[in-house]
Amino acid sequence: MSKQSVITNYIEITPGVLGGKPRIAGHRISVAHIAAMYLNMGESIEEIARDYNLSPAAVHAAMTYYYDHREEIDRRTA
Repeated sequence: MSKQSVITNYIEITPGVLGGKPRIAGHRISVAHIAAMYLNMGESIEEIARDYNLSPAAVHAAMTYYYDHREEIDRRTA
């Protein structure tokens, strides 16, 4: 299974939901929000997963998606 197919199991983009921003599948938690908690607020993957009732794999997928699309996500949230 490729990295991309694993990520798409966890990340979705839906027009009209969170302004079309990438988010955790089935949740209204954006990839940008996950990245901010991890990078700016110092929360661990496990803390984020626990606080938002997500699997650690979903949080890792969000961070992978963020790093693969960092410039675009940062531009949209600036």
